[in-house]
Amino acid sequence: MTVANGAASETVGMVFRRCLANVIAALTRLARPARIHLPVPWLLPRQQLIIAVALIAAVFLFGLIFLDAAAITAARDLPAWIISPFDWITDFGKSGWFLWPLGVLFLVLAALPQNLTSSSQRVLASMMVRVGFLFAAVAVPGLFTTIVKHIFGRGRPFVTGIADPYLFSPFSWSAAYASLPSGHATTALSVLVAFGTLWPRGRAILLIYAVLILVSRIVVTAHHPTDVLTGAVVGFAGALMVRHWFALRRLGFSIGVDGTLHQYPGPSLKRIKSVARELLAQ
Repeated sequence: MTVANGAASETVGMVFRRCLANVIAALTRLARPARIHLPVPWLLPRQQLIIAVALIAAVFLFGLIFLDAAAITAARDLPAWIISPFDWITDFGKSGWFLWPLGVLFLVLAALPQNLTSSSQRVLASMMVRVGFLFAAVAVPGLFTTIVKHIFGRGRPFVTGIADPYLFSPFSWSAAYASLPSGHATTALSVLVAFGTLWPRGRAILLIYAVLILVSRIVVTAHHPTDVLTGAVVGFAGALMVRHWFALRRLGFSIGVDGTLHQYPGPSLKRIKSVARELLAQ
């Protein structure tokens, strides 16, 4: 990698150290104490939070008793022409489709030269915050789901040959007993919240994507309906909590005294093109 205008050539080690330093600086800012202090630090007031948790638990129990076995049995008996497209669609619920591109993009931004105008540096910083938010909003709920599903150890549909929604083997590390919550559902809802926050005009498409992923997990008999419901709740709430964390530190977002979320305007396409031209000119 060479820097023009008479500057010395940069080695791979120099680029790596700059990237590492910027990543550490970003993580330090993310881990710093909140800059906004609210009387209620949660997404919802405690009373409303308790009601929401109780309602979700009631829906889960209802689904476990009356819906899971019947729905998954009906899904198994669907014709192949219905199952086949969902078998293709469901693969796009894997978090890797989002985490790998976002992670690579974040590292590329962190490795870019720093000898830019102050305006360009602010644009790059703004982009890093938004890419970091998207990555964290998908990764954090996904990591939680990955850990919890092995603790619960719920058997996947027909793992023993019959529809048994009450089959649990806690602390099992087998994929056959990692049904609750659904990781694909977690990813789908976290993507809906995170990307829908930054690009509101795309929410309709993101909602269609999320619904297709949720339905696909049942159609291909990979999960019970309550697994999908739980995964969706984890993804939705987890992405909101990540957004709340960023907002309390004024990273891309802020929160008013009334608890209203405010999103800082991101760089325009024109500003991004200007930074790209400046980088190419070096």
